[in-house]
Amino acid sequence: MVDDNELNRLRGIAAPAPTQDAKARAFEAALRAYDQENISALTQGSVGGLRLTERAQKLWSEIMQKKLIAAPALAGLVALPIAGYATFHMLREQPPKFGGDEKITETLADKPASLKPTTTEPKPVRTELEKDKKADADVESRDATDALVAPASPPKSESTVAVGGARQNALRRGVARTLQAYKSAPAPTGEFALDGTVSAPRVSGGLKPAESKLMAPQQPAMMPADQVPQQEENRDRIEDFKTNPVHAALEDPISTFSIDVDTASYSFVRRSLKEGFVPKADTVRVEEMINYFPYGWKGPDSATTPFNSTVSVMPTPWNTHTKLMHVAIKGFDVKPTEQPKANLVFLIDVSGSMDEPDKLPLLKSAFRLLVGKLKADDTISIVTYAGDAGTVLMPTKAAEKDKILNAIDNLQPGGSTAGEAGIKEAYRLAQQSFVKDGVNRVMLATDGDFNVGQSDDDDLKRLIEKERKTGVFLSVFGFGRGNLNDQMMQTIAQNGNGTAAYIDTLAEAEKVLVEDASSTLFTIAKDVKIQVEFNPNKVSEYRLIGYETRALNREDFNNDRVDAGDIGSGHSVTAIYEITPKGSGGEQIDPLRYGQASVDNGGVANAGEYAFVKIRYKLPNEDVSKLITTPVTSANEVASFDQASTDQRFAVAVAAFGQKLRDEDATAKFGYDKIMEIATAARGADPFGYRSEFLSLVRLASALGGNR
Repeated sequence: MVDDNELNRLRGIAAPAPTQDAKARAFEAALRAYDQENISALTQGSVGGLRLTERAQKLWSEIMQKKLIAAPALAGLVALPIAGYATFHMLREQPPKFGGDEKITETLADKPASLKPTTTEPKPVRTELEKDKKADADVESRDATDALVAPASPPKSESTVAVGGARQNALRRGVARTLQAYKSAPAPTGEFALDGTVSAPRVSGGLKPAESKLMAPQQPAMMPADQVPQQEENRDRIEDFKTNPVHAALEDPISTFSIDVDTASYSFVRRSLKEGFVPKADTVRVEEMINYFPYGWKGPDSATTPFNSTVSVMPTPWNTHTKLMHVAIKGFDVKPTEQPKANLVFLIDVSGSMDEPDKLPLLKSAFRLLVGKLKADDTISIVTYAGDAGTVLMPTKAAEKDKILNAIDNLQPGGSTAGEAGIKEAYRLAQQSFVKDGVNRVMLATDGDFNVGQSDDDDLKRLIEKERKTGVFLSVFGFGRGNLNDQMMQTIAQNGNGTAAYIDTLAEAEKVLVEDASSTLFTIAKDVKIQVEFNPNKVSEYRLIGYETRALNREDFNNDRVDAGDIGSGHSVTAIYEITPKGSGGEQIDPLRYGQASVDNGGVANAGEYAFVKIRYKLPNEDVSKLITTPVTSANEVASFDQASTDQRFAVAVAAFGQKLRDEDATAKFGYDKIMEIATAARGADPFGYRSEFLSLVRLASALGGNR
């Protein structure tokens, strides 16, 4: 038996202070124990070598077996504080350092299996760990650390970082177990009390620990109140352009442009406003906003003439010194029973960038709607691209709806975007199932991220131009944002004799692919160009509202080799000029000192006309253009803005809204309230709610941008 008095005497004896030599030996022993482990090959768990705590436990186990076997209860009472003291003292005197200030994160995976995780921890150790970060770091310990980890100065390969991270994690797990064992022991008193009088051991880590599946979830750190959260990078590619300038009719009386039936800009603007911010100016193409809405313009009486044009002149609501010349085109509406067969190839982007709810999932829902609109003898093929192009569905009759829908439903995102290979494969399948005198069209659905292959817009343009000569046209449907390549979409759609639409909701998909399916799929006229000659005798100045990206040279109008926009079945196209009548006092350009022509009608023909409108177009299967002309006289004019038709006034309201969003000078003093007033009065019949939605967008813009 061990004498109780002897034990009491031992308790009263102060622990001897460790010598520098003892400290060095203890630290070297810890390093040897660490280096004996094959840490780089570990992903989780422990190795067979002994850690610091295990060495201490083994030492005292041997002591107990020899000297304290007869008194296990008393031995445990003595062993726990001494083991805690020994381990704690070694870490206090020579803490391992790994070059950084990161605090050790203790996880559930690092604790012994027998210990249940608790929600609270003793705060003294944590307080001291945070308090003592680098205050006492010395050169000797840094040199010892450099022997374990690679220098920070040269760049590390991924494998080097992974190995270093694994070694770092293993050491941290050992230290965490030591701290856990110490926290389980009775708190030491006197010299080693954790009461703030003596610094607790510091453990600092440098390398970022490798992630582990066993790592317990951690609460995100609180962000300082004055720190702005980092926003996700927006990589949308939008073509920048300048607003059309004011032209003097005397110097430059001719205006030439291609029509534009795309609607992508309106959808993009709508999404921006509904997400709470005013869209950037270059995303606002005024003509696409105007042409988003269906209008009741007078169409042709028969299919022999593909469209009809109507021109009106009215006062400008935002400028009392100018007038608006409103040019409206209405395409012939092909009856469903007369619609030709369709050969469609769905070219679907399934790259990794499409893995978002508003991209591939919305795309699949949209194309399911289109499949339900097609006739039984129409043909559908599906090509996907992501790194490499692949054929998901060979040409299949729409009657096999289940087979087509199953192919759509099974699409999964992944990989980079090899758009060039996909387009080539889609054209090959379109040619394989080509329908003479029918609709042959590739329907590209993408977020526009062409990052593998022929990704230059000019190269894509040449590829599309080459393929359209075969009679296969191309339409583009954009999805999502943050990676949208609108510039590329516009380029290939314009050169593929197709349209570009942006689909941000399932309701928009229904509008484009169901309600407007005829105009989207069935082309009634291609390469449609408009040229207007203004009469300097009646008009001092003019400017075209919108169509900046569709401008043509004067000589391009009569050149049938120059590509232009197409009109689909039932399409409505609107162009608006703001003109300054001669002598109105609203001129912005000073008159010329020399070379001014006489304004009197000295034998000049048609001197009483405002302008002369010419429209060129080709039938879908022809290569020679036809010409339609319309003189604009006082007979086309209405005395007041309120006398204009409901559709005309609503189109003007949309034009004003688009200019307002672009912050143009013409509407700088024209408030959103005025736009609301015009649009509300001209809402008219609105069976699908498009115009009501427009009113809500004006209200949102007013709230976000102020009623300027």
